[in-house]
Amino acid sequence: MAAGSRNPREVRPKKRFGQHFLKDPNTARIVADGTSPDDVVLEVGPGRGFLTGFLLERARHVHAVEIDADVLPYLKEATAGAENLDVHEADALLFDYARLDPPPDRLVANLPYNVASPLVLRLLEEVPTLGTLRFMVQLEVARRMTAKRRTKDYGAYAVLIQHHAAGRIVHRVPRTVFDPPPRVDSAVVELSRREPDLAPRSYPAFKQLVLRAFATRRKRLLNGFPKEERPAYRAALGAVGFGEDTRAEELSPESFVALFRALERGGAG
Repeated sequence: MAAGSRNPREVRPKKRFGQHFLKDPNTARIVADGTSPDDVVLEVGPGRGFLTGFLLERARHVHAVEIDADVLPYLKEATAGAENLDVHEADALLFDYARLDPPPDRLVANLPYNVASPLVLRLLEEVPTLGTLRFMVQLEVARRMTAKRRTKDYGAYAVLIQHHAAGRIVHRVPRTVFDPPPRVDSAVVELSRREPDLAPRSYPAFKQLVLRAFATRRKRLLNGFPKEERPAYRAALGAVGFGEDTRAEELSPESFVALFRALERGGAG
């Protein structure tokens, strides 16, 4: 290490930011796999820049969004001389992604644990240029994103994620590839955006329907709605082939869309 250069290990991950810095090159390659010279990549939580280096070699441009001011000097030193990088010091949950130029078409990241769940859904909802999202999260979160109906991990979150994208768990990641090692295993997830079944103007009402339906997860779906509204919901369930005792976890994302459309036709919701 050259005189005056920074030792990356001098900056420690912060629990309040959900940081676990990646240190294994093989895992970094798996996360970066599929990135092409035409891609504009969004990386959230670059930390000390370990994954960033792999992305800079592959992508046309990288936007790195980092909240931790203490880690920025190490990130900038690790990526010194890169002409295809913009570093944005910001909270990823509050950042205005519409300002990014050029606009990103691919997310590649080791996502901070404390923001991963809400951030992925927000990016799908608000950044339509992102066609592919490939990232690391806790294994539990990965399972919730990709869960199928009638499984214990299936819920409103899975329905909303899968409304926007087809997803799969690509690789299970041991905790030993991180500094410090987390208490749980992680996974690489890839989401591929698909054409939405509903118009953008209908999505907020659809999202509210899904959230309300799962409010009483172990009970009948109808129990999540006021008594005066239940006849309309009962009729809509029947119109799409489900009985009044149906639970929310029995409906696929496509069935929720069909239910929403039946409610629109019937004037409910």
